[in-house]
Amino acid sequence: MRKAPLTAWFGLIVIVTYLFIAIFAPWVAPFGQSEVVSNQYDPWGAPFIFGTDQLGRDMLSRLIYGARNTIGIAVLTTGLSFLIGGMLGMAAAILGGWIDQLLSRLVDILMAIPQLIFALVLLSMFGSSIPNLIIIIAVLDSTRVFRLSRAVALNVAALDFVEAARLQGEKLGWIMTREVLPNITPPLVAEFGLRFCFVFLTISALSFLGLGIQPPTPAWGNMLGEGRLYMLNSWCIATFPGLAIFVTTLVINLMGNALRDWLDPHLKL
Repeated sequence: MRKAPLTAWFGLIVIVTYLFIAIFAPWVAPFGQSEVVSNQYDPWGAPFIFGTDQLGRDMLSRLIYGARNTIGIAVLTTGLSFLIGGMLGMAAAILGGWIDQLLSRLVDILMAIPQLIFALVLLSMFGSSIPNLIIIIAVLDSTRVFRLSRAVALNVAALDFVEAARLQGEKLGWIMTREVLPNITPPLVAEFGLRFCFVFLTISALSFLGLGIQPPTPAWGNMLGEGRLYMLNSWCIATFPGLAIFVTTLVINLMGNALRDWLDPHLKL
C-alpha cells in the first residue's frame, strides 16, 4: 500500500467513506429517507445542507440512504453474478465436452442481446421489485464472468495437479474449490471491480427509467430521474445524485486499475 499511487488512495478513501455512510445511514442521516421536513426547494443552509427536493424532503438524507440502497444492491448483485458465472465457468472448463459446448452456446445467445434492453424486457414481464432486479441483472451479468472464469480455468484444468486430483477420485466440487479456484482468484478479484461498475450503472440506469428501485425508496438513479423534471426550480435535485454516480464509478475504476496492477505477476518481476 505504501507504493500505491495517489489515485488508488483517493479511491480507497472515498470507497471507505461511502461504505461507512451506507452501513450507518440511520445514524448518519439527519432525517428519514422519505420524511417531509420542510417546504419545497428550500435553499442550502442549516438544517438542510443540500436543501430540499420537490416534496420538501431533505436532500442530504436521501443521498445517504441512496448510497445504502444503490451500492448495497450493486454489491449483492455483483456477488451473485460471480457466484453463478464463476461456478459454471469452472465446471465447463473442468468437465469439457458437451457440457462445455452447451453452456458456452447458451452464454453466447444471452450476450448477443444488449444487456440493458434485455433487463428492461424481463423487468417489464416479472415486475420491478428489488429481488427481481437483483436476480435478473446477476444472471445477465454472469455471462461475462462465465467467459472470464472459463478462459482462466482452462489453463489450470490442464495442469498435472488437477489431473492427479481426478485420478484420486475427487468430486467436481473439490476440484473447483480446492484446485482451480485458488489459482484463478487474482483475475477474478480484479474483474470484480469492473463488473461492479457495470452493474452499478445498470441499476442506476434502470432506476432512472423507472424500472429499477422504485420511489419513495431513494436510489441515486431514481433521484436523478425525478430531479430532471424539476431542474428549473432547483438544479441541485438532479445534480447531486448525478455527481454521486459519477464519483462512485470513477473511484471504483481507480481502485480496479490499482488492484489489477498489484495482482499482475508481470509487474512484480
